Amino acid sequence: MIRFLKATGYVLGLPVILLTAWWFGSANSTSPFWPPLSTIIETFPSTWTWDRIVGDVFPSLARLGIGFGLAVVVGIVLGTAIGLSPTLRALSEPVLEFFRAVPPPVLVPIIALFAGYTGWLGKIVTIALGCLWPILLNTVEGVRGLEPVLGDTAKSYHLSPWRRLVFVVLPGASPRIFTGARQSLSIGVILMVISELFGANRGLGAAIVQFQRSFAIPQMWTGVIVLGLIGVLLATLFKVVENRMLAWYVGQRQIERGA
Repeated sequence: MIRFLKATGYVLGLPVILLTAWWFGSANSTSPFWPPLSTIIETFPSTWTWDRIVGDVFPSLARLGIGFGLAVVVGIVLGTAIGLSPTLRALSEPVLEFFRAVPPPVLVPIIALFAGYTGWLGKIVTIALGCLWPILLNTVEGVRGLEPVLGDTAKSYHLSPWRRLVFVVLPGASPRIFTGARQSLSIGVILMVISELFGANRGLGAAIVQFQRSFAIPQMWTGVIVLGLIGVLLATLFKVVENRMLAWYVGQRQIERGA
C-alpha cells in the first residue's frame, strides 16, 4: 500500500503543483488572453459536450490511429529489410539521413498541396510520414544490434528465414522498435493538430483555431487542456502495451541489475 501511494505521489505530484500554481497565479487576472483557471474549468462542460467530442475529438483520434498504424507497419517492414541487408542499408542511408533532418511540421503544407487541404487523406499522410522515421531508424538499429550468436544459433537449428524473422529478429529488435514507436506517438499527436490547421472544419486542432479566431479564449484553453489529457491517456495506454509486450525484456533487465 505504501509503495502504491508513493508511486501515485510521483505521478500526480508535479501536475498538482502546476495546477495549483496556475490556479493562484491566474486568480486575479483581467487579461482576456489569460483568463483565470476557474473560468476555464467552468467553461468545460458547456464546451466539450458529447456532440463536440464525437464531431471533433473522435475524427482526430481516428486519423491519428490510422496514420500511426501505417507508420508502424511500413517502418517495421522497411527497417527490418534495411537492417538485414548491408547493401540496402548502404544505398538508403543518405536518404534516411536527409529525411531525418527535415522537421515533420515542414511537410504539412507540402503534403496538403498534393493530397488536399480538407479531406482525411492529407492529414493521414502527414501523420504517417512524420511518425515513420523514428520507427524506421530504430528498427534498423535494433536489427543491426542483434547478437551474432542469435543468428548462428537459429541457423544451427535449421530455422527457416520466416521463423528466424518471427522468433529471433523481431523479438530481439522489439525494445528499439517500441522506443521509436513511443517517440512517433508524440510526433503524431503534434502533427494531428498541425494538419488540422490547414483547411479543416472538424477536428481538435480546427476547434482550437476556431475558438481563437472568434476570441473565445476560455474555450480555446479548454481545447489545449483536452489535447494534453489525450496525450497523457495515449502515453499511458502505450506504456501498458509496452510493458506487456516486453515483459521478458523488463525481467531480463531486472535480473542484470540484480547481478
